[in-house]
Amino acid sequence: MRVKGFNVWTVALLCLLIGTVAPIEAAFRQALPGYRFAFPRDHASHPDFKTEWWYYSGHLQTADGQRFGYQLTFFRVGVDPALRGDSRSRWAVSDLHLAHFAISDLTHRRFQYWERRSRGALDSAGALTKEFKVWNGSWEASGDGQVQRVTAHVPGYAINLTLTQTKPPAIHGSNGVSQKAAGLGHASHYYSLTRMAVEGTLTVAEKRQAVAGSAWMDHEFGSSQLTASQVGWDWFAIQLTDGVELMLYQLRLTDGRPDPCSSGSLIHPDGRIEHLPLSAFQLTPQEVWQSPKSGGRYPIRWRIQVPSRRLDLSVRAAFPDQELDTRGSTLVTYWEGSVSVVGTAGNRPITGVGYLEMTGYAEPFRQPL
Repeated sequence: MRVKGFNVWTVALLCLLIGTVAPIEAAFRQALPGYRFAFPRDHASHPDFKTEWWYYSGHLQTADGQRFGYQLTFFRVGVDPALRGDSRSRWAVSDLHLAHFAISDLTHRRFQYWERRSRGALDSAGALTKEFKVWNGSWEASGDGQVQRVTAHVPGYAINLTLTQTKPPAIHGSNGVSQKAAGLGHASHYYSLTRMAVEGTLTVAEKRQAVAGSAWMDHEFGSSQLTASQVGWDWFAIQLTDGVELMLYQLRLTDGRPDPCSSGSLIHPDGRIEHLPLSAFQLTPQEVWQSPKSGGRYPIRWRIQVPSRRLDLSVRAAFPDQELDTRGSTLVTYWEGSVSVVGTAGNRPITGVGYLEMTGYAEPFRQPL
């Protein structure tokens, strides 16, 4: 059945994602200070929170030197916690499951992406709570944290990768929460595996090749949304050649300023985590690219400064057009892609790679975190 061009599933998804179901929203658990992470438990799903995602990005290289970036993200959006565990029907929907998969061919400067959505009925998609396994059709991530496996297949393209943890989880924020706006509950629980060694295979244009490289894994869960004064964010995940990683995010306000709750983490080579409040770093856009498809104007070159660590970095998109139009799943148009890094750490030159995500440039972001 269709209603004015939209099928009923899409209408329901729109209502859920923009938060028009306040009584159900209130039934979900809030991300509050004092949360204590435990692993491998927290790699698994947390269905008492409304929104959750597992995010993988990284860089791969073939034996003949071709270079690729990749992104694979699984989203779970809670619908109604009262339906969880309902054994009366395998069609009962307690969560919506969405997924994005993208490959950046850095050698030939080509970008391709795919998306999926599922109600999870009949085990078509899901996320386990007692062990780590999340899937959407044939796309899947699983493992014990120390070793994870990710697979995604579409016609002519695929990844089949084994990721091995080389550092302990980096827990972001303070007192168990990553604050996203002022006020209790405007937060998430958020950690990353910031440097994972990767081996496996990559298929591009039906050509399957062995690859090796690195990965970054994020896992975040909470029940809050952006506030009315926030329009989007800029998020950086950077791996430097000296063994340091840097996660930074700034939430942008309607007047263009960063929200004071923006923050980040510097992860030292030994795994020690240094929390960075907004006052500890500066993000300065230096070059803008306008998407011919959405009209969004994205900063594709940035200067990052962390004065206390004498870090001064230039972060540049591997190539400009790494925009995803995911209105068929998460209803968002955003930029997510591979970046290269050059700069200085103290008096030493430094290089690195990373991923950059930018939302709210094609249109204000109005989905829950």
